[in-house]
Amino acid sequence: MSKAQQFRIKGLARIIYYVLGIRPDEFCLIPDKDGFVSIKELIQALHEEADTAYVRESHLREICWSSDRELFEIDGNRIRASERRWDFKEVPLDSAPKILYAAVRKKAHAVAVEKGLFSSGERLIALSPVRETALRMGNRRDPDPVVIEVMAETGRRHGLRFFGFGSMILCREIPPEFIAGPPVPQDHLEKAKAGAAEGKRQEQRTAQAQQQAGSFLLDLARDPDPARKIKGRKQRGWKEDARRFRRDKAM
Repeated sequence: MSKAQQFRIKGLARIIYYVLGIRPDEFCLIPDKDGFVSIKELIQALHEEADTAYVRESHLREICWSSDRELFEIDGNRIRASERRWDFKEVPLDSAPKILYAAVRKKAHAVAVEKGLFSSGERLIALSPVRETALRMGNRRDPDPVVIEVMAETGRRHGLRFFGFGSMILCREIPPEFIAGPPVPQDHLEKAKAGAAEGKRQEQRTAQAQQQAGSFLLDLARDPDPARKIKGRKQRGWKEDARRFRRDKAM
């Protein structure tokens, strides 16, 4: 490996260590409880900066084979700094900005307005007091996201809990009454309603299929139990048919 290449790798390692180990919030990255972020998200964040727009996953793995490999740990599709100078504790903030911003996918706009925002597993909702920052995060998931406003201080007074992470603010759920933003276009609203109706019909079909699973119709004529009696008039045997034939012939 040439000295120029070694110098380039070492410089990139210093940048990535700053991103993962010192200020992930500055790059709108929210690590999990173990300090990991997905490699995909890290590369998206690096591509937003002119100096690191060239970085690919191969460059990250190249660093992990270099003399700076002890700085990072890669676990499947995740990466973290081995030593981190930041920490996250779920200590509720005593106050919150009046308005915070979040970006949602266009397809999720109607659901967010109607039902609110909810965290997914350990992944908390990332909010920002700066609209452009929220838009930056939203562009990673949707080329044309919708930025909504969260009435944070009002929500906090009504029991919502917000947590600080550097310049970011995190929350586990935001009910719809604390969300404001652009109205949902009529066609998107109709699609959302149609999707909800179809989902309900599918649930009903599934429930009906589960109820019918293993059921069958009884055929009493094929009952193998000879002692079982069938209610109603006893059926005619061949002797009755023969006597009836003789009577009709005599007449």
